[in-house]
Amino acid sequence: MGEFKHYSVMLNETIEGLNVRQGGTYVDGTLGGAGHASVVCRLLDNTGNFIGIDQDADAIKAASERLSTFNNVKIVRDNYENMVSVVRSLGHERVSGILLDLGVSSYQLDTVERGFSYHNDAPLDMRMDDRADRTARDIVNGYSENDLFRIIRDYGEDQFAKNIAKHIVAARKEKEIETTFELVDCIKAAIPAKIRMATGHPAKKTFQAIRIELNRELDVLKDSIDGMIDLLEPGGRLCIITFHSLEDRIVKSAFKKNENPCTCPPNFPVCVCGKKSKGKVITNKPILPSEKELEENSRSKSAKLRIFERA
Repeated sequence: MGEFKHYSVMLNETIEGLNVRQGGTYVDGTLGGAGHASVVCRLLDNTGNFIGIDQDADAIKAASERLSTFNNVKIVRDNYENMVSVVRSLGHERVSGILLDLGVSSYQLDTVERGFSYHNDAPLDMRMDDRADRTARDIVNGYSENDLFRIIRDYGEDQFAKNIAKHIVAARKEKEIETTFELVDCIKAAIPAKIRMATGHPAKKTFQAIRIELNRELDVLKDSIDGMIDLLEPGGRLCIITFHSLEDRIVKSAFKKNENPCTCPPNFPVCVCGKKSKGKVITNKPILPSEKELEENSRSKSAKLRIFERA
């Protein structure tokens, strides 16, 4: 295994946002190479606890090595959608802070055989957890034209989604699409040359869409936020870094609903629905990477950090 490289996006802003207490219990649900985690662990004393969760075997190995010198660290290979049960199984009812960095790691993108990148030829894989049965190849060759169109339109936000889906289906009738470059060729054929020359890589949005669909990224996020907020102790914070407008929309909406869950009509003089606020949104507008960070890491470009504090 090569070195697990991952630039820790908005590191200082996230650590500040977590408001780390020395004796607290903190959870990183997307541990990766433990960049954020190692800083959190340095801020804890002997009574503090850290729990790292990741579904990627390479991330677990790299993070375990990096955090091996710290006390009270537990690392679990799982999806963060199971965070509540993981935390409870380790004997904690509540935690002081939770972090999610939803970006694909540089290691995942740059490890050719993982099939995440459109820059290298590799088997169509894109699994964040290699224990999963289904790969990107199954989606590309098994989804109907309409379903391919839907995910490329919705998750890739690509204006040529319909044509891309059509070209994929036509190509796979001749031969199953097995590699990243075979898929790239289908996408290039579906986009006018003039547009291809004027914008970024033509396959970027489609690859993103297939990855999101395969790993259920938006569904997992949507279904997990309320549970993570419930897991926080009073004053505890949830920090989420997103890289996609749909992810950011989910986080913004969930935070807002947890801050103000009242469903009473606006003209009611008092609340009768009985739904109580769980806390407050710390970031009315998302925190964005600094100019310096953008110079150092272009992959931070679309990152947004939002923070919620439990009442």
